[in-house]
Amino acid sequence: MPRKLEPEPGTPEKLATDPLKAAKEAEAVMDAGTPESPPPGDGAAGPAAKKSPDRRKDVIVALMDLAAERRWEDISMTDVATRAGITLSEFRDLFPSKGAILAAFSRMIDKTVLDGTTDDLYAEPAKERLFDVLMRRLDAMAPYREALQGVMEWARRDPLSAAALNGVALNSMRFMLEAADIPTEGPVGAVKLQGLVLAWSRILDVWFHDDDPAYARTMAALDRELTRGAMLVARAEDVNRLTAPLRSLAGAILNPRRREPPRTRERWTDQDDETEERRTHTL
Repeated sequence: MPRKLEPEPGTPEKLATDPLKAAKEAEAVMDAGTPESPPPGDGAAGPAAKKSPDRRKDVIVALMDLAAERRWEDISMTDVATRAGITLSEFRDLFPSKGAILAAFSRMIDKTVLDGTTDDLYAEPAKERLFDVLMRRLDAMAPYREALQGVMEWARRDPLSAAALNGVALNSMRFMLEAADIPTEGPVGAVKLQGLVLAWSRILDVWFHDDDPAYARTMAALDRELTRGAMLVARAEDVNRLTAPLRSLAGAILNPRRREPPRTRERWTDQDDETEERRTHTL
C-alpha cells in the first residue's frame, strides 16, 4: 500500500490535499508581494526612461519645451536629448541639429493643418479659405506659443538663421496656400509665397501678445494682412499679364533659334540616332 505524503510543517491542510489550488494560491501570494509599477511620468527622465514609439516627436516636443524656458543660444543638443529621454547617439540618428528639429516641427504643424482640411469652404472666396487655414495653423501652434516667441526673438538676433527659417516658412506657406486651393506656381506664385511669409511674421507678433482666448486681435490682424496681400497679388498679376508680350519678345531676341541646314532624310536619321545614343550614354 503506497505511503501517504505528509505535508511540510506550516503548510495548510487544504494546500497539501489540492495541488492545483495550492499552485494558484502560491502564485497569488507572490503577486501580492511584488511592488506595483510606478505610473507613467514618475521617476527620473533620461536614457533609461521608457521611450515612446515616436522618438522624433519626443525630441521635437523636448526642444520646444526648452525653448519656452530659456534662450535658444543656451540650449544644447545634450539638453534636448536628456529632456527627450534618449542618448546623444540616438539624437544624432534622428536629427543633425536644432535647426533640423525646427524644420520637423514645421512639417508636423503642416500635417496637422492638412489633415483637418476639408471641402466645406470650397465655394467661399480665396481670402476666406486662406483665413480658415491659417487660423487652424494658429490653433495647432497654440501649445508651443512661448517657445515660438523665443525662436522668433533668436531669429532677429541671427540674420543667417533667419534666412534659413525663411526657407522653412516658404515651404509651409506653399502647403497652406495649396490647402486653400490658391495657385503657387509661376512668377506671381513666388510673390504670393514670400509676401505671405512676411505677413505671417507680422501676424505672429500680434498673436504672441494676444491674451484673448478668442484671438480677436489676431483675427483682425490676419484679416487686415490678407486684404492687403490680395491687393498686392492683384497688382502683380496685372503687371505679369501686361509684360508677357515684352518678355516673349525679349526671349526671342536673346535666344534665337538656329536654322538647321538642309539635309536629306537619310542624313537626318543617322544624325538623330547618334545624338540619341550620346544622350542615353550619359544617363
